[in-house]
Amino acid sequence: MTKILITAAGSYGDIAPYTGVGARLRAAGHEVALATHDSYAPLVRAAGLEFRRLPADPRAPHTDTADAADTADASDASDAAEQARPTRPGGRRDLMRQATSFIKELGGGLADAAREDTGLLLLSATTAPLGHHLAEAQGIPSLDLPLVPGAPTGDFAPVVSGGRSLGRWGNRTAGRLSLRIIDRLYAGAARELRARLGLPPASPRTVRRRAEAAGRPVLYGFSEVLVPRPTDWRTGLDVVGNWWPWHTPDAQLPPAVEDFLAAGPPPVFIGFGSMAGGEGERLSTLAAAALRRARVRGILQSGWAGLTTRHTSTDDDILTIGEVPHALLFPRMSAVVHHCGAGTAAAGVCAGVPTIPVPVTADQPFWAARLASLGVATAPIPFQELSADHAVARLAHAVTQATAAPARRDRATAAAHRLAAEDGAGAVLKAVEHLTS
Repeated sequence: MTKILITAAGSYGDIAPYTGVGARLRAAGHEVALATHDSYAPLVRAAGLEFRRLPADPRAPHTDTADAADTADASDASDAAEQARPTRPGGRRDLMRQATSFIKELGGGLADAAREDTGLLLLSATTAPLGHHLAEAQGIPSLDLPLVPGAPTGDFAPVVSGGRSLGRWGNRTAGRLSLRIIDRLYAGAARELRARLGLPPASPRTVRRRAEAAGRPVLYGFSEVLVPRPTDWRTGLDVVGNWWPWHTPDAQLPPAVEDFLAAGPPPVFIGFGSMAGGEGERLSTLAAAALRRARVRGILQSGWAGLTTRHTSTDDDILTIGEVPHALLFPRMSAVVHHCGAGTAAAGVCAGVPTIPVPVTADQPFWAARLASLGVATAPIPFQELSADHAVARLAHAVTQATAAPARRDRATAAAHRLAAEDGAGAVLKAVEHLTS
């Protein structure tokens, strides 16, 4: 039995997958704690894991965060900046200053969350650049568990580029530049953390290069169904499949949802996760109009945007819900409309239903492009285009395309069968047992 500390920071999509990993490790006999923000303490404890607090909660009143949405190594700079987005409009300098503050606060929290008897650190993308110093100070192994591809490759550009290839040389160059930006962003926090831990000075770039030279293993929690392992990645960088949020084996949809599903044909899901805060009224009205125009029923997930049927006159055909496991809900849908965070994108594929991607920021355009290229999604509709005059017609057309095309659903079903054969959490368990044996 090993005492394992998982660290994860960000929004729901950055945290929830690690509850599934932690539960799998706990079932194998390990003692597992998950350090994250206060907002997710119930989620962590429900999975049977010990909760440890990390500061800089993105849902706290003093911040106005967008969905880091499952961003990873190559987009950590964007991720941290999104977590620390100013409440008032500001320039890039203001954004980066608040991102640096977020990271500095996070570094102190990581040190506080660690215990002397910790035997292994499992690190999300946002916490890894700081967690490596903690592992060095304690003399224990660590394992990086990012949710999206981050190591430079010629196969595609960094995920924050939106899926547009720059050519093999350009892709690799942009990937290396992304890592250097991350190094600069974490430099101050790393310096303070190393001093607190009694470690000699070393820059994030130096620590990162040591890890690369040593061949430190990294397990990526996404599926090769969506992103095949890059051909030029070094040994030790492995794509193992998705990690799914934990929920009880006997979990069921709420009775109100079951009643709605039973009352008519499968509806279309619309939700934006941790995106679009404060735009609930506009988006709810738009969504209701698009569903009505496409002649389909719908389920709106309120999320941080606050979608609700209060702004519509079609309450009988549209249901508003709160947090519901996608694993239970998505297979009952005729199609899903969402922002294409990594976890939500994978959940749609796993459910075998077509997707209408509406990417907002960070890695979301990357995943939207991947879904479309796989043939399981319509052409992406960038979120900013939902404010145009033709937004209702465009969204309605995409919904019709997704629900009326058998070929797209057939491809989604085939992809779902492939995802079902993967065991991402099992791969983490094997790696953990190898590191601690």
